[in-house]
Amino acid sequence: MLAEEFINKMIPPLKLNDTSQIALNWMEVFHLTQLAVVDERLYKGIIDEETLLEKNNPNLPISEYVLSYKDVTVKATSHYYDVISLASKNQLEVIPVIGDANEYLGVVSVNETSVAIAKMFASQGVGGIIVLAMKEIDYSLAQISRLIEANDTKIMSVFVSDDSKKDSFIKVTLKLNRIDLTRVIATLERYDYKIIAQFQETDIVDYDKDRLDMLFKYLNM
Repeated sequence: MLAEEFINKMIPPLKLNDTSQIALNWMEVFHLTQLAVVDERLYKGIIDEETLLEKNNPNLPISEYVLSYKDVTVKATSHYYDVISLASKNQLEVIPVIGDANEYLGVVSVNETSVAIAKMFASQGVGGIIVLAMKEIDYSLAQISRLIEANDTKIMSVFVSDDSKKDSFIKVTLKLNRIDLTRVIATLERYDYKIIAQFQETDIVDYDKDRLDMLFKYLNM
């Protein structure tokens, strides 16, 4: 599923000659605190509600403000995991999508994307979820799959995200088709994989809130 599939055509971009009052009005309509700004179809950055309210001048054009996140974009062909990763890293509500010529195509609402991911997990039926922490250089999905499948278990989906508290470390979230994860966990631990959380149906067996902020906030699980 690609970023272009999640573009919200209803959320308008702001133009440089739009006033701050227009921006605030659109934010209220769409229940957002951030909007993308464009100039001649080219993405210029993001303006947020706090910045607008600080100057408290409803007639001031957007061109008079310093825009943020000028380089934070995804391509139309980016996977929606990239959208969630950027949103989490930059604390954004919307992620701009650009085309091959860097033209602005629209924004993806992070909340809407999180709902889509939550539905994806739910549609995979009953099963368990485990979260691994490891150095990025040690990550091998082929090896992880081999160890899990050796216990007559299948990986239904994988989500990889950076560990915000440790450089060069990642978190790997695995949705499996088995509720009882005892054997799988024992095998992974025997091969020195660090399991930071595990979920069986709706019961949380182990819970590390700091490491799972991204998972719970953006997957709504």
